[in-house]
Amino acid sequence: MGRFSAALLILAALCPAQDEFRIRADVRLVRLLTTVKDPAGNLVGDLEKTDFKVFDNEIPQEVAIFERTTAQPLSVSLLVDTSASTATNLKNETESVHKFIRALFKDGNTEDRASLWSFNWQVTLEREFTRDAGRLEGALRNLKPEGGTAMYDGLQFAARHLAPRSGRHVIIIVTDGGDTTSTVKFADAMEAAQRADAVIYPILIVPITNDAGRNIGGEHALQTLAAGTGGRVFLSSVGSQLDRAFANILHELRTQYLLGYYPRNVPATKNRFHKVRIDSVRPGLRISARSGYYGDAIP
Repeated sequence: MGRFSAALLILAALCPAQDEFRIRADVRLVRLLTTVKDPAGNLVGDLEKTDFKVFDNEIPQEVAIFERTTAQPLSVSLLVDTSASTATNLKNETESVHKFIRALFKDGNTEDRASLWSFNWQVTLEREFTRDAGRLEGALRNLKPEGGTAMYDGLQFAARHLAPRSGRHVIIIVTDGGDTTSTVKFADAMEAAQRADAVIYPILIVPITNDAGRNIGGEHALQTLAAGTGGRVFLSSVGSQLDRAFANILHELRTQYLLGYYPRNVPATKNRFHKVRIDSVRPGLRISARSGYYGDAIP
């Protein structure tokens, strides 16, 4: 596929203009993919619609759509860091991605699809969305490490590429550190993910366990991206730990709730971003979902 410039052409053809995302807040359906865990960290999959309370800018909302362990099709964008610093671990990383792809397509919805992106100092769409595991694995085998790390560029491209697709949107990013060469900023990547209703699962390869030598700033950025979209960060070394990280992500995706509501009685403010909060009537549960969405604002 093409490089950074080619990806721009793809996005221009496939994605709506930015203004088209700004749907009026009083008519749009806000979808919230939600993961619930008990105090011990175990996934909880037996909740009912009445167990949830949803607030939009602190205004209570009525849940119009509820699906337990939703089977809506998954569109999974796999982003693999191929910067020069990944040279030692890239082969082992791609082997774990192979296993995840096979597991993703083994069960679940027959409409589930995955795409593959690589990023170093530039961003490349290696494979368009497909259910052909062999094509994805062939592209993985051809990845070569070089250059810097345009992580935020990669996230923005992948999110916009996901936006027009139906079903659930997931971005899994495998990287060993922070951003060094992106043309866009952290806030741009976060906004693109929020607009695409994409859950981000970063897998941070940590060959160094002590703080000295680790990119702590990069870790914090990934944690914020995950928390803001309803995902979570996995700190992992290659091998069995990385395999477990992918298995845990897939388990969460198979145990997600889908909540949907039409915002009502939410006054417009100067901030386009609406903060969303989900509570449970059952005490002690931890709920992960995206932190909000972009709607109307006072001019």
